[in-house]
Amino acid sequence: MDHNRTPLFSALRRHAENNPLQFHIPGHKKGAGTDSEFRSFIGDNALSIDLINIAPLDDLHQPTGVIEESQKLAADAFGADYTFFSVQGTSGAIMTMILSVCAPGDKIIVPRNVHKSVMSAIIFAGARPVFISPARDGNLGIDHGITTRSVRRALERHPDAKAVLVINPTYFGICANLKEIVDLVHSYDIPVLVDEAHGVLIHFSDRLPMSAMQAGADMAATSVHKLGGSMTQSSVLNLKAGRVNPQRVQTIISMLTTTSTSYILLASLDTSRRNLAVNGQAMAEKAIALAEHAREAINAIPGLYCFGKEILGGEATFDYDPTKLTIHVRHLGITGYEAENWLRDTFNLEVELSDMYNILCLITPGDSEDTVGQLLGALRAMVERYPQVDEVQELVVKIPEIPQLSLTPREAFYGETEVLPFKESAGRIIAEFIYVYPPGIPILLPGEVISQSNIDYIVDHVEVGLPVKGPEDRSIQFVKVIVEETAIF
Repeated sequence: MDHNRTPLFSALRRHAENNPLQFHIPGHKKGAGTDSEFRSFIGDNALSIDLINIAPLDDLHQPTGVIEESQKLAADAFGADYTFFSVQGTSGAIMTMILSVCAPGDKIIVPRNVHKSVMSAIIFAGARPVFISPARDGNLGIDHGITTRSVRRALERHPDAKAVLVINPTYFGICANLKEIVDLVHSYDIPVLVDEAHGVLIHFSDRLPMSAMQAGADMAATSVHKLGGSMTQSSVLNLKAGRVNPQRVQTIISMLTTTSTSYILLASLDTSRRNLAVNGQAMAEKAIALAEHAREAINAIPGLYCFGKEILGGEATFDYDPTKLTIHVRHLGITGYEAENWLRDTFNLEVELSDMYNILCLITPGDSEDTVGQLLGALRAMVERYPQVDEVQELVVKIPEIPQLSLTPREAFYGETEVLPFKESAGRIIAEFIYVYPPGIPILLPGEVISQSNIDYIVDHVEVGLPVKGPEDRSIQFVKVIVEETAIF
């Protein structure tokens, strides 16, 4: 296929150049009716293609023209049979995957460190999650992926599961042996769904881990906007035909998608696909080279550590994406959260994520020697500000065990509830989420029994300032739990 073409973006440009008289939404009408300061900043070009699904521009909900052409080009680029554009982000694509294969009461096997969108979809579907604990890295204090061995045990106990969901790569860039997991799950004739939010570049370089489509997965939700150059909130859902019905997937994604789809986001997907298909290998090579230079320089800074190939070799660490820089700061005597704030306040530098022990920096095709040099300079200054301490406390990773699931997440989410002080809620069934965002991994889910270790872990995170979110009470002082009936004697 000719990947230099951009059917949708080209149609939008032609439409804007024709300058039709518009009596349809959006009401700003090419910017004439919008705020003048905003218009001046955004520019008339962007506003001229902020359009709706009129006939010349096709309709994302039932594409038969330029959007259909653009999606076929994307499928070819990603090695899929079908590709669906998402203007609801990768969260919308992930929810589409799960709702396409799960009905009320169905089991789905998922890692515990899933994004909250997975649990949202499980609530909507009325499905029952079967959790697999990810491998825990005791040296870094982070989760990796799930192992083939743990997937095999889950399938042996739950051969009636409707799907298995895998994260590839993780937020920190680590991959298990995806091909091995896919082959195992397919031996049960069960579809494999992949959260590929942080892996768009892996489709375009043989120096990066294997992509979901290359591994033979049935569906993969891929964030083009995170690392592939499209605009925020634009992603793709890739599909291999066979175990999943593409017509049902189109129906589900349409149900979850606004009817006022953003043509600016769709155009950015169309043009980013072109850029990746034509230049993706070179883009990936540039990002890898910059990241490897940064990794070597970071590891030369006393008190900092950024893992590389030496982390590989375990069942959960089969491969990794070197463009993710996980920088371990514990030996400076500070938390990752403190490091993030110091870099922001001192150098106007923003990182992707911080946790108790690490910060995560992403190197993308948008970086250069200059931006990487500024990062390294800031890190060196941080080490001067927080010199390596003589005695570093042992890394204590006290993640609680996966709580007991007493109700399905849907039953708990819609159940009769009451509000209790969080510190007094041990033993009760929670009716809302508590998670750390980013990356959005749940600590407690609706339907789980709150343990004292859960409470202690969450309180520790809140007290050091990490972004614990989810409950209606944003201070995490109170929590919604299921009402317990008084026993009748």
